[in-house]
Amino acid sequence: MLRKLVTATVAAGLLALGNNASAEIVVGGKGFTEQLLLASMTAQYLDAQGYDVDKRDGMGSTVLRKAQTNGQVDLYWEYTGTSLITYNKVEEDLGPEETYERVKELDAEKGLVWLAPSDANNTYALAMREDDAEKRGIETLSDLADAVNGGDEITIAVNAEFYARPDGFKPMMRAYGFRVPRGDIKRMNSGLTYSALKEGEVDVALVFATDGRIPAFNFRVLNDDRNYFPSYALTPVVRKDTLEANPKLREQMNALSALLDDDTMAALNARVDVDKESIERVAEDFLNKHDLM
Repeated sequence: MLRKLVTATVAAGLLALGNNASAEIVVGGKGFTEQLLLASMTAQYLDAQGYDVDKRDGMGSTVLRKAQTNGQVDLYWEYTGTSLITYNKVEEDLGPEETYERVKELDAEKGLVWLAPSDANNTYALAMREDDAEKRGIETLSDLADAVNGGDEITIAVNAEFYARPDGFKPMMRAYGFRVPRGDIKRMNSGLTYSALKEGEVDVALVFATDGRIPAFNFRVLNDDRNYFPSYALTPVVRKDTLEANPKLREQMNALSALLDDDTMAALNARVDVDKESIERVAEDFLNKHDLM
């Protein structure tokens, strides 16, 4: 796993140093909770560093990516797997570090710089209710395969896209050597997979690894022990010309990235999606907790 050497102590030191510049930084973001949180967090953080910040969030992935390559957005948080598969059309099976290095290289040709990746990996995952997983002794996807192959009747909820993707559910079953009968696979909208699992309507559900409902609903994410799912490491990406004009920005954003991991993002997302707190308040609280405001 890619680890960061920058710590929260360093982050606090950077805040104390300040930026001494009032350069305008356009911070972008996509249109779902995690991205809205990160855009708000980054905008508030850089504002405290002395930048003139213009936040533009709520965009679709391809629109936001195009805005950055066109120079309309300076900085936003992207997922390594999204750049690899969606933007750069790479079909190889790559590990987390290989994925990061490949997108870093490919996007450099487009004038984009990938900074230090966080430990938050918002990839596809399968989850179970914690008590049920404990009762069945299932911790990994290999354990799930063994249970199915051993005759356990297990129903699984997935969304339609993942069911049909060439790198989705069916290839995953082949990779792990098991097959769930078609009648035990329930296809539904992504948001409904969580409630179906919570209410006991299914035994396993497709989730996204940093979704706040995972800890809120006491789900156990099954370990992808054969590394089937691509890495979607959450990473700040900045335009090269913006970085050259604001050299402190690299260290400042790396400091923020160092504070994020799966559990942290899931807890922050849960405060918004489950507890119904405002995006701005949750982002501000996080920055204050780490002395970045």
